[in-house]
Amino acid sequence: MAEDGESKREPPEDEGHRGIENAMMLGFFVVVVAAGIWLLATMADVRKAQDCAGQGRRNCATIDVPSR
Repeated sequence: MAEDGESKREPPEDEGHRGIENAMMLGFFVVVVAAGIWLLATMADVRKAQDCAGQGRRNCATIDVPSR
């Protein structure tokens, strides 16, 4: 065993903020994933509209039906 105090090291002072840092990273990750899903959905809608227009159709716009 080492007698220079390696086995009795104290944690650094900034370890108390580890939970806050992990929560911030989790929040950032959730935002990035949500933005990626939104972007993929938007790209799919644009692709469908372009495919429709490329076939020569004229009624390619989506129709939003109001709820009653």
